[in-house]
Amino acid sequence: MARSSTRPTSRDVAQAAGVSQAAVSLVLGDKWRGRVSEATAERVREAARDLGYRPNLAARNLRLGRTRTVLLVVPALTTEFFAGVYTGAARVAARHGFGVVLYPSPEGIGPARDPFASAQAALDGVIASSMAADALSAIRGDQLPLVMLDSDPDGSLGAATVNLDIADGVRQVAEHLLNLGHRHILHLAADVPSWTFEMRARELAARLAAVPGTHIRTAPAPISIDGALAATQAALTAAGPRPTAVVCDDDKLAAGAYKALRRLGLKVPDDMSVTGLDDLALATALDPELTTVRLDAELFGERGMEALLAVLEGRDPEAGDIPVELVVRGSTAPPAAR
Repeated sequence: MARSSTRPTSRDVAQAAGVSQAAVSLVLGDKWRGRVSEATAERVREAARDLGYRPNLAARNLRLGRTRTVLLVVPALTTEFFAGVYTGAARVAARHGFGVVLYPSPEGIGPARDPFASAQAALDGVIASSMAADALSAIRGDQLPLVMLDSDPDGSLGAATVNLDIADGVRQVAEHLLNLGHRHILHLAADVPSWTFEMRARELAARLAAVPGTHIRTAPAPISIDGALAATQAALTAAGPRPTAVVCDDDKLAAGAYKALRRLGLKVPDDMSVTGLDDLALATALDPELTTVRLDAELFGERGMEALLAVLEGRDPEAGDIPVELVVRGSTAPPAAR
């Protein structure tokens, strides 16, 4: 088979050897002893030989912090959440003499143009949200030290992943609604091909399936108020039992659900409970105020930057997901008697 003319990357070696990029870095940097097995080290070396992989010396120099610049790739700046992530990352970076360049991927997801003449020549590393992962190959950010945020730890592109415990947040929402007596749930699901939203749907379905007599209806919606309004209206006017609660993948979707319910002559929470996820400023601007899951965006950014610094220095990043908290407000109540 003819070998591709594209220069093989450490990710290619990791995939061929069936290991993480972090393991590849340890083996090829001769720092593997006591951290990976001899057999794993040999498998990595063999994969590197077979692929013709050669470490990028320019990138290796960058790992020493020569440019002291990090790229933070986010899906968009349409909510304050990613502004908080930037604030946290920049705070930690400044303490270590690094700067952070914020780069929103156009249209929220999808390819992006290289923000520099060559990302590899101008950056020490990259922090990227999984929602913006498609932009990485276009800017060649996946060939630099990379930390993924909100990403599947088992299939991540990066040397490390940092996650909020969104799964626990979804479980808290489900427990809250089940304890109130809700059994018919509408899931207003973000129509975005991203691990974080797929995981939310799985967790919600699994938690509800564990309780007899529950039913879940899923309505995909773009992350916009108008999109959420249309999806909620369509779902609630469809045939079948009407849900008594709407679980939204984020607070903006919840705002659209509120508008749809008002147009249908339904009151929150008397006729329909609504929950969100994020705890944006929008959550307390709604009336009644929104029951939602609080995510610490700044801490998320801090942990992402700390993980990248660890990768650059050859250390193991801090393990464990960042805890989240259900904030109960006025948008949830027991279902009305029927």
